[in-house]
Amino acid sequence: MKLVWSPETASKAYLDTIQTCGISTKSSVAEFLSAMAAGYSAKLIVEAWKSDKINADSISTSIGLAIATKHNCGRYVCVVADEESRLEYVGAMQNSDVCLPEVVVGQAEEVMERLNGVDFLIVDERRSDFISVFNSARLSHRGAILVCKNGSKIRHIETSKFCWDNGVLDSKVCVVRSVTLPFGNGLEIAYIASKEGIQKARKNTNRWIRHIDRSSGEEHVIRR
Repeated sequence: MKLVWSPETASKAYLDTIQTCGISTKSSVAEFLSAMAAGYSAKLIVEAWKSDKINADSISTSIGLAIATKHNCGRYVCVVADEESRLEYVGAMQNSDVCLPEVVVGQAEEVMERLNGVDFLIVDERRSDFISVFNSARLSHRGAILVCKNGSKIRHIETSKFCWDNGVLDSKVCVVRSVTLPFGNGLEIAYIASKEGIQKARKNTNRWIRHIDRSSGEEHVIRR
């Protein structure tokens, strides 16, 4: 089993988010992530939230994820750093027309250890522990969608671009593809392979043999 895209579900979540948040002509993070989470039928959505009193996207994104959870009949957990953040988050969400998700207070490693099978993870890069959240996540065997929002602090020295395998993710995690999108202050998105996909990739790798000719120094790659 792996994550499968459903355009119909994505469209419904997209439109519901626009209606609930009052988003108009310009595309925003909220409806995009809502459609993405719903379209991939995410059963466990986790958001590592950080307050942003200037930008309304910090709570509208959460509203969109709550809407996606409703369409998926799944579970949505919001992780906050402290009690002050929890009170602010709950207060903001209660002013909307969506159901309040599970809100968990604590350190990244402790909280993520209790959440098994995450298939959609959104982390605000302004959190000081955002790398720990990604590294501590116990991802679903179906694969997962990882989203880092609000800029790019971790950048590859040569390309000046965000790099998922540059300390952000554990080396055991297999990134199938990644993309940078200009929504909000920037979204970095990675699609993580399912357990089945990782096994196939390893199997295909073993079908090739590298041989170096000692006399000429030439390298030959031979298929078994």
